[in-house]
Amino acid sequence: MKTLKNYLIVICSLCLIACEKVIDVDLKNEAPRLVIDASIDWIKNTSGNEQKINLSTTTTYNSKEFPTVSGANVTVANSTNTSFQFIENPGTGEYICTNFQPVVGETYTLKVNLNGETYTATETLVGVPNIQDNIQQKNTGGIGGKEIEITYRYQDDPARQNYYLTSVKNPRVAFPEYAVLDDENNQGNLVPVDYSNEDLKAGDLLSIRFYGISRRHFDYFGKLLSVSADSPFPTVPSAVRGNIVNQTNFSNYAFGYFRLSEVDVQEYTVQ
Repeated sequence: MKTLKNYLIVICSLCLIACEKVIDVDLKNEAPRLVIDASIDWIKNTSGNEQKINLSTTTTYNSKEFPTVSGANVTVANSTNTSFQFIENPGTGEYICTNFQPVVGETYTLKVNLNGETYTATETLVGVPNIQDNIQQKNTGGIGGKEIEITYRYQDDPARQNYYLTSVKNPRVAFPEYAVLDDENNQGNLVPVDYSNEDLKAGDLLSIRFYGISRRHFDYFGKLLSVSADSPFPTVPSAVRGNIVNQTNFSNYAFGYFRLSEVDVQEYTVQ
């Protein structure tokens, strides 16, 4: 009886293996769409004269690379019509300006001419407060109380509504980790910002960036974080549109956002 039982198990296992079939899902791929990464970052205590705008296209779901876009004419102009030309590093899709003039509160207009179509966006360069020097650490942080956690602070401006973007570059995480903040409940306060990670070790160098952003970019980036969140209750995937408009053919819109931010940068070595 035992021999017969073992024989039946082997037969069933072989049947399951024989029935295994690789299913190739025929994913519907839309035509490539232009992506304009136009983030102008003026790091405090620098001239901010060198800036970069990247052009690429969307690609298929399984692709690991984003095709670059060459041959565009890219300019940014301020409110006095002073124009700053972004010249491509040949064949890279990176368009570089070396004489940009950043001014907090100034309004700038992006213009991208490509294949007979013109894409534009207008945005204001937003200032940001300093990150306070007294960054604190505790080793009982995080949700479970077992993570290394740091806390940094900034002084919110009480005279206006403020919106912020934060990022932390952690050597144990492949990409910077982002969050958006507003001052709805912290108007004019000294505001703490916490960051923790279960894999942090003593000696790890964290690079903190703190950006001033507009209300519209706050809403835009919040949606990006929502659709990309690793959550047990994920949102429905959707195309998040930015502030860039195709003036020639409205339906042939581009992805991306034209943002201008003053940025404060601090580094912290985990103790």
